[in-house]
Amino acid sequence: MPETLLDPTTLGDLLRVASAVDYHRWEEQIRRTGGCADPIHLTGWVVHKDKTTGATLHHYSTEDEPGGRLRLACGNRRASRCPSCAWTYAGDTYHLIRAGLAGDDRRDIPSTVRDHPRVFATLTAPSFGPVHNRPDHGVCRCGTRHASDAPELGTALDPDTYDYAGAVLFNNHAGQLWQRFTNRLRREIAARAGLTQRELKERARLSYGKVAEFQKRGALHFHAVIRLDGPDGPDTPPPAWATVDMLADAIRAAAAHSYTSVSVPAAEDQPTRTFRWGAQLDVRPVKAFGDGSDITEQAVASYVAKYATKAAESTGTLDHRIGELSELDRHQVPHHTRRLIEACKTLDPLYPERRLWAWAHMLGFRGHFSSKSRRYSTTLGELRQARADYRAAQEHAALGLEDTEPDTVLVLADWQYAGHGHTPGESVLAATIARDLQLNRETAREALRDQLADEREC
Repeated sequence: MPETLLDPTTLGDLLRVASAVDYHRWEEQIRRTGGCADPIHLTGWVVHKDKTTGATLHHYSTEDEPGGRLRLACGNRRASRCPSCAWTYAGDTYHLIRAGLAGDDRRDIPSTVRDHPRVFATLTAPSFGPVHNRPDHGVCRCGTRHASDAPELGTALDPDTYDYAGAVLFNNHAGQLWQRFTNRLRREIAARAGLTQRELKERARLSYGKVAEFQKRGALHFHAVIRLDGPDGPDTPPPAWATVDMLADAIRAAAAHSYTSVSVPAAEDQPTRTFRWGAQLDVRPVKAFGDGSDITEQAVASYVAKYATKAAESTGTLDHRIGELSELDRHQVPHHTRRLIEACKTLDPLYPERRLWAWAHMLGFRGHFSSKSRRYSTTLGELRQARADYRAAQEHAALGLEDTEPDTVLVLADWQYAGHGHTPGESVLAATIARDLQLNRETAREALRDQLADEREC
């Protein structure tokens, strides 16, 4: 239970739910959702019949469920919306990224992918004006040594001269800038191999998985795992000329090339802008687990997974679309973030095709937070399907249908949407269940790590 005192309404509702006759069934439903903070409610039924005899093998209806409803996980990736579903999403992202680094026999990705050139690259946004920071020497330009959690970090030193319009327009065009970067990177690789782009396709393939992260100043940057394969992807070895050093050099050249830019035309009081990546570019090789390097397969996969469940909330913005600017007052949005949101509002009619106001809660960014190239590794859909198949097999076993051929069973169903979410008391209980599940997972994970460490020492 939370340590804070509950208000009488919430406490009364909690006692109502916990004392209900069907509480244990409600708790079982919530545990099956992973402690979802905003479950989907369904009403309906499902019947399994033998196709040959017409006999009913199993019948289920929500009529006997708590409240007459079945609760399913919402599946939201954002940790600010549903921590438990975001945890599942992060886990899927971790396995997706790691499979592209270490291989996964279950997904037909060979472990030999570890021998392919692969780097972890971070491409940052350019400067839009000086901000409060914690430089290596410890003293900010304002003359202060800021604490690591100081609220002014990332905010403009001089809000009147900071380019808020440029910041949100950069975020808005970041997806296009990434696309131009990958196109140029292929050209840079081909040039270093002495090949044309068409010849490169016949010799090697560029694969990547990336995630976006908002810096405290509200500017976007990308973290990417970039790998070189043979022409058919991870199944084929790269050519001999494909090395980590060559890949890293090509990345630096592609990021700095004049082609890797996006131009935004002038509009009323806004000048013509040309956006490029910032001067800070970090490219480091990814090492195998246990070699003493910080940039290991596990570390990189964990890092990418961490940011796959976040958006711009770290800057103090909202995690939903903004209807009116008055919402910023109600939610006490910080001044720097507010200026970025207001810039989206001001610029929206000047660049209507960019839909800046619709994406003001994302500070202008409208792309995918995490994405990958086609042949990098498995897909989130395949990982979700594997989990669904596992749950279906569990259900069939519980119903005594595991020995029944699927083709001999007719499944009839009727489901209706009946709402979502929890009552106040249910929310408290669901959060407690989610914390218990998280603790159990962390304990199991630590035990597995200890076991692997013992095996390596042996």
